Amino acid sequence: MNEKLIIEGVEYITNLSDKYKNRTVYTKPNKKNIVTQIPGQIVNICVKEKAEIKKGDNLFVLEAMKMRNHIVSPCDGTVKKVYVKKNQLVSRNELIVEIE
Repeated sequence: MNEKLIIEGVEYITNLSDKYKNRTVYTKPNKKNIVTQIPGQIVNICVKEKAEIKKGDNLFVLEAMKMRNHIVSPCDGTVKKVYVKKNQLVSRNELIVEIE
C-alpha cells in the first residue's frame, strides 16, 4: 500500500514496511523521572524523599563494571519518591527517583 509522507514541505509516495508500521513510537523522556541508563548496583543514595534539590546535585552513586557513576539531578525540584535502596541491583531503564 502506498503511503504519503511530507518531510520539510516535500511530498513523497512510498511503501512502508511492517517493521516500520509496528515500531514503538518515540516519546520524549520526562526529565523529572530519573531512570538508569546501564545496569548496576546502587552503592550510595545522596537524597531523601521531600528533599529540595538543585540542578547538578548528586542523587545516587551507581556502580557498574567496576566504575562508580554519579547520577545528578537534571533540574531543580523536590524529591517526590525514591524507588531504590542501598546495595540494590538495578536493570537498564529502571525508574529510581521521581522529582516534582
